[in-house]
Amino acid sequence: MKIGELAQRSGLSAYTIRYYERIGLLPYADRDASRQRDYDASILTWIAFLGRLKATGMPIQEMLRYAMLRQQGPQTNAERMALLKAHRQGVAAQIAELQASLLVLDTKIAGYADAEKRIETDDEP
Repeated sequence: MKIGELAQRSGLSAYTIRYYERIGLLPYADRDASRQRDYDASILTWIAFLGRLKATGMPIQEMLRYAMLRQQGPQTNAERMALLKAHRQGVAAQIAELQASLLVLDTKIAGYADAEKRIETDDEP
């Protein structure tokens, strides 16, 4: 597929795709007879995975490290797994912090709701 189609299907801009290629997050695409990039559809799975890493806050340097290990093949599986486990621990900690914050918000909201009910009750004849 051409870069425009990949951009549309992946949600990334063509500029971002070229940038990711340049820095090593994406492998360089094959070129067709007219020298245009020609991507295999399997790249969409890799781009989706990169999107998940980015969404969970993985720094680009770690993403690059993972991509480099991936390109080296299965002998790096243990190192890739360790990198993902470490990242997962950070994500789990973020989720726990967000859940604690959500509890505080829920408690505060419930307090306001109780106060409104008391005001409504006080206004009744």
